[in-house]
Amino acid sequence: MNRTEKAELIETLQSTFNASTTVVVAHQVGMTVAESGDLRQKMREAGAGFKVTKNRIAKLALKGTRYEDLDSIFTGPTVVGTSEDPVAAAKILVDYAEGNPKITIIGGSMDGKTLDKAGIEALAKMPSLDELRGKLVGLVRAPAAKIARVVQAPAGKMVRVIKAREDQLQQGS
Repeated sequence: MNRTEKAELIETLQSTFNASTTVVVAHQVGMTVAESGDLRQKMREAGAGFKVTKNRIAKLALKGTRYEDLDSIFTGPTVVGTSEDPVAAAKILVDYAEGNPKITIIGGSMDGKTLDKAGIEALAKMPSLDELRGKLVGLVRAPAAKIARVVQAPAGKMVRVIKAREDQLQQGS
């Protein structure tokens, strides 16, 4: 890899860090190409990114970003998960690491706040942004639906009373 390629790679990785809300750092040992591809696909589906990177390049890319404090955990065979959603990268990587001993969560950061392994695992247990949005929409829609049912109920009762009276009058004639 020549200097130009390295500079482009560093710039791309740095822009990824700048665009991300969460960065998760893990070690991977002995992952096959298929396993790596599977994990990459799951990350992509969740709106997150996954990158196997050289530590030196990652450390250079961290300079000037809010994740600069993470450079000390870039040792060994490292992979990086990033996402704009605060929990997406953490959720996918932690779930994958639970089922695959070849991935070990080391730590990470959310909006520049450094998190250890326990912090990343706690972050992974939180609902995602989409799940929170869904719950919020459900809470907002529920009262409106209840109001509509309550408003319609008296009219329905009135119609049933009139219909019952009509039936009585028809039977009496």
